[in-house]
Amino acid sequence: MTSVAGRVRRFGPLVSRIAAALFGGYALAALASVAVLALPMSTPQAVLTGEMASFLVYAAAVLWVFAVRSALRAWAGLLVVAAPLLLAAWSVW
Repeated sequence: MTSVAGRVRRFGPLVSRIAAALFGGYALAALASVAVLALPMSTPQAVLTGEMASFLVYAAAVLWVFAVRSALRAWAGLLVVAAPLLLAAWSVW
């Protein structure tokens, strides 16, 4: 039987990546869909564009999370992309 620490060491990075893909990807897609409203276009056009772009952003985030070498880099990459999107979304709120 392996110890709890051994299990955490073995499955911790995988669980972290799954959480990053689910929650981080969702947050990134939501920020992107709101940030599109800051673009100079009509509001209905911006809403539709943001809605469609959110699917691409979410898929790209999931691919990114499982493509990088470590779970820490996955979270860091999501945060780096989320920072400018948050600034753009903040101007709309």
